[in-house]
Amino acid sequence: MPKTVRALAMASHPGPAAVVTVVAAVLAGAVSYPVPRVLLVSAAILADQLSVGWSNDWIDAARDRAVARADKPIVTGAVPRTVVGAAAVLALVVALLLTVPMGPAALCAHAVALAGAWGYNAGLKRTLFSVVPYMVSFGALPAIITLGAPDPRWPVWWVIAAGCLLGAAAHLTNVLPDLEQDALTGVRGFGHALGARRGGLVSFGLLAVVGVTIAVGSVAASGLRGWPAGLVLGGTVATLGIAAAGTVLVLRGVHSRWPMRLVMACAVVDVIALAAAGPVLSV
Repeated sequence: MPKTVRALAMASHPGPAAVVTVVAAVLAGAVSYPVPRVLLVSAAILADQLSVGWSNDWIDAARDRAVARADKPIVTGAVPRTVVGAAAVLALVVALLLTVPMGPAALCAHAVALAGAWGYNAGLKRTLFSVVPYMVSFGALPAIITLGAPDPRWPVWWVIAAGCLLGAAAHLTNVLPDLEQDALTGVRGFGHALGARRGGLVSFGLLAVVGVTIAVGSVAASGLRGWPAGLVLGGTVATLGIAAAGTVLVLRGVHSRWPMRLVMACAVVDVIALAAAGPVLSV
């Protein structure tokens, strides 16, 4: 793999990008997308995530250099900042163009999600409203899927609520490892105001609520029955377990990337539960 391509891959935040793309693909299958449409939405969301990751490193290059972030390809000189910026803009355009065949409603939902993510990178991360873009973008993802289906429909309320809460949890755990470096460069968002301990506890508390919301919404409110209901309830138990494990890490003062990895694992568990609840995801 050429050096520049490898550096671009690292600058895209590949872990979260892969997880969100898989989530989108599974949700698309859950609402009975035909295979070509599943591939289309997966490509659109992958381009979306690449644009968000690259824009983050592009916009934050000066801050990352100030604290000598050795994990950032721009800082190490592996790829020029201008190349990362151009890639971010190109991926943004591709993400929206790939959504056009899915219809105007899905395109609008995707534009909202991208606006939230780019707005966060562009400056909202430095304010107490930093959690809002995450909630907007995660909450909009199910709408992109259900509105982009051959028979477009709005997602049910509890799916959007679960997405918003998962986004808030992702934001809080994402900032935990970087609190000290962010303080040196003037970043003080919602997660920074809470601090490592409270932010971590709130994050994993929200994950627990996400699991319960999916179970209550699909089984109690939407009447899901049979093995799909059992799979949803199993996902809720797994989510509660992940939330408990994350809480233990926080109480032990672990400030690594592990809390974020647990959030991503929880996202995969939750999307499996949502896939089982496919028939009741939209109205």
